[in-house]
Amino acid sequence: MEIRSYRSAEPFTTADGSTIRELLGLPTAPVRNQSLAEATLDPGQATERHYHRASEELYYLLEGAAEIEVDGERAPVEAGDAILIPPGAWHQIRARPGGVLRFLCCCAPPYRHEDTFFA
Repeated sequence: MEIRSYRSAEPFTTADGSTIRELLGLPTAPVRNQSLAEATLDPGQATERHYHRASEELYYLLEGAAEIEVDGERAPVEAGDAILIPPGAWHQIRARPGGVLRFLCCCAPPYRHEDTFFA
């Protein structure tokens, strides 16, 4: 059985610029097919626009509001919204001013820096 606590997960900055705490992923657990992390963006902060060749991502917003862009389509999102990001889709999320954005990021296959590509 693998149980990881948010309190003991060390934050680090991903290749796209967000701060994440890897809860269950390749560096922290014997996962094979997916990863789970909590990401945080400060008010007004955005990830760098990027895509993942292999990973399908799911974002689930826990706190705050943002604008998401997936392959040129933009939409406002807020806590309680879930977002599908297919493999190969360019994407970026920007926290709205006035509040921190916290969201879960699920990747299958698991997140790897080497699978993050920029323009």
